[in-house]
Amino acid sequence: MSPLKILVTGASGFVGGSFAARFRDRADLAIHGIGRRPLNDPGYTSCDLSRPFEVPFRPDVVIHAAARASPWGTAAEYRRDNVETTARVIDFCKRNGLPRLIYVSTSSVFYRPGSQLGLTEESPIGPRFINRYAATKYEGERLVRDYPGAWLIVRPRAVFGPGDTVLFPRILTAARQGRLPLFVGNEPAVGDLIYIETLTDYLLTAATRADLRGTYNLTNAQAVPIQEFLLAIFARLGLPAPRRRVSIRSAMMAAGLAEAVWRTFRLRGEPPVTRFGVGVFAWSKTFDVRKALADFGPPSVSIEEGVERFIHWQRAQLEKAS
Repeated sequence: MSPLKILVTGASGFVGGSFAARFRDRADLAIHGIGRRPLNDPGYTSCDLSRPFEVPFRPDVVIHAAARASPWGTAAEYRRDNVETTARVIDFCKRNGLPRLIYVSTSSVFYRPGSQLGLTEESPIGPRFINRYAATKYEGERLVRDYPGAWLIVRPRAVFGPGDTVLFPRILTAARQGRLPLFVGNEPAVGDLIYIETLTDYLLTAATRADLRGTYNLTNAQAVPIQEFLLAIFARLGLPAPRRRVSIRSAMMAAGLAEAVWRTFRLRGEPPVTRFGVGVFAWSKTFDVRKALADFGPPSVSIEEGVERFIHWQRAQLEKAS
C-alpha cells in the first residue's frame, strides 16, 4: 500500500513541528510540512499561509496546526493568522481533491471569567470570548464546519513538553526574573493539560481513522493543582519560588491596566501580565474527555512522565545556553 500523505501546516511551530518530527520516518506515512518560517528541511515548504498557496504535495490528510497562539497581538494579526489562514487552507483543500481536514483549535473557545468544571464538547461557546485568540480560533472552526470534505476539530488544553514556545517559556521567564507572584483569594485552581506526545499521537489517530468526525476536547485526563504543579517544576529546575502574594482582584486590575497601556501606545511585545495569564492561575478549567478516551484511547504519556521529559529537556536547554 502507498503511504498516507499528510500535509501539516504550522510545521515550524510547536505542535505541527512536533508531529512532523515524531512521525516523519514511518514507512506508512509521507509527511510534508508548511509554515511561514524558512527551515533547512527537504520535507518542508516555507510560504505565507494567509495568501493563496500551492505545494508540490497532494495530501490525503491536512492537519492545520498553524495559528497565532500568543496571548497578545492586534485584532488584524489574529484575524490574518487564525481566520484568513484557515480560509486559505480550505481553499487549498478544495483545489486538491478534498483531503480529510483536521483543525487544531483550542480549549479556550469555552473560557469565561470564573471557574469551569467538567466541560464537554457540548458546553456552550460564545458569543463573548476570553480573548482574540479564542474568538478567532472559533471563527476558524466555523469555516471548517462548512468544508465540503471530511473534517474533524480537536481542542487541546494547555499543551506542554519539549519544544514548547508558548505556555511554559513565559511562566519560566517570569519565575527567573522574580515577576511571578503567588495568587491568593480564590480556591486553588486546578486545570487539565496535555503532553505534546500524547497530542501528536492523538493527531495521528485523527489522521488515520476516517470514521472519526466532529469535535473532540483533548487533555491528558489528569487535572492538576496549577500553582502546586508549577512550584514543583520550579524547584526541580532550581528556580526561585515566588514569595510575593497578590490577590486575584489586584492582579486582574494590574493586567487590565497593562493591556490598556500597551494598546493605547502601541508598545511592542507583550505586556508583563495579561488578564488571560492571571486567569490561568485564578480559575479552574477542567474537562470531561470521556468522548476522546472512548475514540482515541488513553493518553500515551502520563503527566508524571511528561514532566520528567520536560524537565530533562529544560535542563539540556539551560546547559546549551550556559
